[in-house]
Amino acid sequence: MLDHSTSIKIFYAKSERKLRSVMKVSAWRSGLMACGALVGLFSLPVCAQQADPTTPVVVQPGAPGQPTRTLAPSTRAALPPRSPADVRFMQGMIMHHAQAVEMTALIESHTVNKNLRSLGARISSSQSDEIKFMKRWLEARGEPISPMMPEMPGMDTSMDMSMDMSSHSMLMPGMLAKKQMEALKEAKGEEFDRLFLTGMIQHHGGALIMVKDLFDTAGAGQDAELFNFATDVDSGQRAEIRIMQTMLGEKPLEEKR
Repeated sequence: MLDHSTSIKIFYAKSERKLRSVMKVSAWRSGLMACGALVGLFSLPVCAQQADPTTPVVVQPGAPGQPTRTLAPSTRAALPPRSPADVRFMQGMIMHHAQAVEMTALIESHTVNKNLRSLGARISSSQSDEIKFMKRWLEARGEPISPMMPEMPGMDTSMDMSMDMSSHSMLMPGMLAKKQMEALKEAKGEEFDRLFLTGMIQHHGGALIMVKDLFDTAGAGQDAELFNFATDVDSGQRAEIRIMQTMLGEKPLEEKR
């Protein structure tokens, strides 16, 4: 059996081993924390650089299957090239829409037909907004709002929008001639309703022709904004034509045989 002094020696030996083990673990943890602090300290400049809002990253998406490219921060977007046909289309459609808005302005004083009033408000609102868009599109590209007329001695070469649009030489496809507009202004009630609906169907049909002519022109209609606008005009006015044909009691053109 171990005597008392031997037991004490064994106890102290075990305690010393435990103390050394604890000190090693503590030292290891302290070293790990110090290492982490150094890593964090060295990573600060990188984080600061990434979060720096004064150095924007400009990325150009690649073509299908191609990687993206990082461009210089000074890179600026440029408007896509335009076709002369694009400009003529926008200038002509402004005039075309202006007559439609003029026609809808007659509704309040010429008929009590609620359905026609609702349709007229829709046409007036949408086409007025589209006129503003077309003007902004032309102005952003440094183009005149009105088309240029052939030069003639003693005449202003820019077409004044206040000029008589019912002159046949000025009319876009589908626009009402002077006699048609006069008849519309003089009509009341059901007669006005009939003339308005037949006239606006004619008018919308002309807009569809203008869109078709645009897309049939080589190199035209490639501008994304113009493309979206022209396709919206086509789909929107086709839908309104069907509504007006129904109001007239006619069979929609797409259903006729």
